[in-house]
Amino acid sequence: MTELIDKPSGASLADPALEEDMKKVIVIEDQTVMRDLICQLVEGYTTMEVVASSGDGAEGYELCLEHAPDLVILDIMLPNLNGSEVLRRLKAKNPRINILIVSAASSNSMVNRLLKSGVTGYIEKDAGLVELEKAINLVADGRSYFSPRVVDAMRELMVSGGQEDSLESLTTREREIVQLIAESYSNKEIASKLGMSVRTADTHRTNIMKKLDLHDVAALTRWAIANKLVDPLGGDMSTIEEA
Repeated sequence: MTELIDKPSGASLADPALEEDMKKVIVIEDQTVMRDLICQLVEGYTTMEVVASSGDGAEGYELCLEHAPDLVILDIMLPNLNGSEVLRRLKAKNPRINILIVSAASSNSMVNRLLKSGVTGYIEKDAGLVELEKAINLVADGRSYFSPRVVDAMRELMVSGGQEDSLESLTTREREIVQLIAESYSNKEIASKLGMSVRTADTHRTNIMKKLDLHDVAALTRWAIANKLVDPLGGDMSTIEEA
């Protein structure tokens, strides 16, 4: 089931320095057509390479341990080891690994389980190619991406968990900082952008985390997306009105 990806013969002419900067990607998807399509999309990026792919969850997990990829594109329904368990194990080994779920399943319970495991992004299989390409690009860079129906599930989970009014607990400046954090700005960049010291930016970040009872940037980013402070497609949602 394993597919190791052979580079074209001309690849040897590439700049070694550029090859070192390439992000390694592993695709774990049991549907052959879908797996091949995703591999082709990834290979279309000049900054990524597919080092291996598999249609088996257990085998895919072992490939990840062997190749230490920067990005794993993962289905949920897999033989031998389901994608949810693969995600949990990979995150336990390396919390910083970027994982994009591409799946037909998007129930609230499934979304909740994947969010708790630390998934970076989640897109449904009926999404268009443009959306899939954008999701791959963003998640490879460590940014979150969630399809609209998944965002709706995230909001429902927050409401059921008593977090419906948590946005109101933040000041205008704190909301601004949450958006910048979710858009991958560092404390230094936030300080420069808002005309404050790095220490003040760090203090704001700490206070925001305490107010929202969140413990890392990934969780804060998901919260910002669910509360429409940032766009799950990678843009600013501050001017988008509620439907």
